[in-house]
Amino acid sequence: MAKVLVLNASFEPLNITSWRRAIVLVLKGKAEQVEHNGRYVYANYPLPTVIRLRHYVRVPYKDIPLTRRNIFFRDAHTCQYCHYSGDELTLDHILPRSRGGVDSWENLVTACVRCNVKKGNRTPKEANMPLGKTPRKPHSSLYFEIGKHLKSGIHPEWQKYAIGM
Repeated sequence: MAKVLVLNASFEPLNITSWRRAIVLVLKGKAEQVEHNGRYVYANYPLPTVIRLRHYVRVPYKDIPLTRRNIFFRDAHTCQYCHYSGDELTLDHILPRSRGGVDSWENLVTACVRCNVKKGNRTPKEANMPLGKTPRKPHSSLYFEIGKHLKSGIHPEWQKYAIGM
């Protein structure tokens, strides 16, 4: 039911867990409660929404695949030129492939068909079409999971911990 964001000792997002598991970690002294939503369980014990582990956990690096779906999610299904959000979206190469552009997180953005055609075989600067934000590779796959929760509006308090992702 209720999900809890688990932070490493360094305050970086580590995982999303159930509220029951989060309470167990706090009661055992393995984690501390950082945020709660004003709801209570177990005789006035605040229901956590964010907890932080007391000891740092080293996490092995896991690469995120460069897929159309992941690019659309990163860009919130919105054209990075005109901010259109609808069905007619495509992928655009910032530096066109014909001019040496490659398929990478930093060179691909979501664009509407109209902007993609207007930009054509030019860079955004040449076409006088500035990008809304600079594209970059997400740090972890947890980025997508946290993004789903933030988009739903259920856990707005997670926003400040997802900034560096």
